Amino acid sequence: MSWKSRGVESASKNVVSRKFTILLCIGCFCAGMLFTDRMWAVPEAKDMSRSTGVTDEKLKLITDGCDRKFKNGKGESKDIVGEVSKTHNPIQTLDKTISNLEMELAAARAVQDSYLTGSPISEDLKMPELTKKRKYLMVVGINTAFSSRKRRDSVRATWMLQGDKRKKLEEEKGIIVRFVIGHSATTGGILDRAIEAEDRKHGDFLRLQHVEGYLELSAKTKTYFTTAVQLWDAEFYVKVDDDVHVNIATLGATLARHRLKPRVYIGCMKSGPVLAQKGVRYHEPEYWKFGEQGNKYFRHATGQLYAISKDLATYISINQNILHKYTNEDVSLGSWFIGLDVEHIDDRRLCCGTPPDCEWKAQAGNICVASFDWSCSGICNSADRIKEVHRRCGEGENALWSATF
Repeated sequence: MSWKSRGVESASKNVVSRKFTILLCIGCFCAGMLFTDRMWAVPEAKDMSRSTGVTDEKLKLITDGCDRKFKNGKGESKDIVGEVSKTHNPIQTLDKTISNLEMELAAARAVQDSYLTGSPISEDLKMPELTKKRKYLMVVGINTAFSSRKRRDSVRATWMLQGDKRKKLEEEKGIIVRFVIGHSATTGGILDRAIEAEDRKHGDFLRLQHVEGYLELSAKTKTYFTTAVQLWDAEFYVKVDDDVHVNIATLGATLARHRLKPRVYIGCMKSGPVLAQKGVRYHEPEYWKFGEQGNKYFRHATGQLYAISKDLATYISINQNILHKYTNEDVSLGSWFIGLDVEHIDDRRLCCGTPPDCEWKAQAGNICVASFDWSCSGICNSADRIKEVHRRCGEGENALWSATF
């Protein structure tokens, strides 16, 4: 074949290829336009109305729900208050349930600790289901020492009921009163045997797993509340010194006024100086924690008598191993509640003076809860003088039996 014929054939092939390419491009373009038109097609009116109808129905349901509560101006506040009031009781019930569970947990931990340390377990702790059936108004723990036999006898002879009357007080009024004491450093020694003999005679002691000592009062207070909340399900737990005169009925009536408050700390609130000087009474070795020298403590109840609600006693029981102890017991208790949602109640009837102070107040119809001398941090020479205080400032036994809490 000549070169001319080969050239004509090649040219014809190129023309065909160009035509084919052009046709292919036009076809692809048309296909693309067709696909794009389908993607951007506007829905039919019927579909739009159907979709809009569903949306409108949902909005109508929501609007109707809101209208039922808010469309009437007068009914708005009533509905809101009604809903809030409906939730108040369930919340209170839940708080009570949580408190009961925490108390059971605390009791279980106490039993576990007793097994681990080899300490004897109280019968009340072994059978917590029996103790929780009875609800008490308050547990009054009278802090005492081995050397305070005369003080205890003077309290028994005045404001602390004995024998069947004390049992009747527990059963009818829901009031537990016990002397609170631990053990001596020498287990089973003469001091412990003397207390055991006294307890067999009167049956009015609460023995703690605690070694007695003046510098151990903070630890004793912690152990007292821990033990008391495990043994008795009460609304309040009270600590009082054995050289203070107490009117039990007035104390019960005072506490009962705060029974709807979950976390209350009741006493004569004070804020004394932090004593940095060594050798003085009430010296605070950790004075530096309270700022510069000369600063005062935070507000806390004076140690002669104070009361805390069940939730706070349970809190102490659960957290006993991590609560810090300062030298002064009343400061320690106050520090445990710093940072908590606790209502401090300052009631000066819990710290009246001895006669004539408490006598004048009684004559005016304002009977004191507790009476003592500030100069002695209790009744001066209480073993002899508390009878006089009781005669002149006591509420009378009939007031106790006629009281309703």
